[in-house]
Amino acid sequence: MIFIERKSLPLKKHGPLKRLSRRISNIEEVLSYPINLNHQKPCIYRKELVAEAPARNRKSMKIHLVLLIFISSCIACMKDGEKVINSSPETKNGLTYLALGDSYTIGQSVSEAERWPVLFSKTMSESGLKLAEPDIIAKTGWTTANLLSNVSSVNAEKPYDLVSLLIGVNNQYQGLGLEQYRSEFARLLQKSISFAGGKSNRVFVLSIPDWGSTPAGSSGRELIGKEIDQYNEVAREECAKEKILFIDITPTSKKALTDISLVATDGLHYSGKMHQLWVNDAISAVKKLF
Repeated sequence: MIFIERKSLPLKKHGPLKRLSRRISNIEEVLSYPINLNHQKPCIYRKELVAEAPARNRKSMKIHLVLLIFISSCIACMKDGEKVINSSPETKNGLTYLALGDSYTIGQSVSEAERWPVLFSKTMSESGLKLAEPDIIAKTGWTTANLLSNVSSVNAEKPYDLVSLLIGVNNQYQGLGLEQYRSEFARLLQKSISFAGGKSNRVFVLSIPDWGSTPAGSSGRELIGKEIDQYNEVAREECAKEKILFIDITPTSKKALTDISLVATDGLHYSGKMHQLWVNDAISAVKKLF
């Protein structure tokens, strides 16, 4: 499941509306909500009274209306800018897991089934520790600042059993400073710990892959590798301060230099085969957290 920031828009700009009607006695309540809102709950935009009920039914109607209002409040819109995740963990099959990141976490240029967080949940479950399908907050092109902006308004109704973080390649690509990365990465670690119910030992970090090993990075391979190492050293230091597991997948990413099957078709990102190798690097260390 992928969660992206939802903008507050006037009703008329939401596009096609799907209408649900339910009739109680002679009263109809109309629920209208935009379709295709990334699995978010329906929003009640208006309630219409379409008929006057007979007097003898009014008492019964009031009871039904009170119940309806209560139910409606449970599915009403969230406040503008606020996102709620992990709202029904009892429906998940296994320990809950949240993955935070950028293009590597969302799986740019690979199928949904080949994303490393999805493969991670699958492989962990097969190894004996059952994980639910991951919730993912990630987007291609995100820097630490972008991810911070998007998770700042996210609230998990219940803590996650496990949280992962992989972020920073776009900081390097855009030439953003190491000190900015350090400050924002440290804040992301705190947010990750919060998602994990305050347990730093339920958070793990993957290092930034070296995209200089891909065809797209061939012209600046040496410089890219050097800078990626610098960002990863900052991440390692910040993880050590919080006693958070840091897993170095960067050497594995460099295998793409000699195996083109580890590169996605866009020549920049990595294939599902590489994503599985990252999972293999992480599994044994993460299992020790439980």
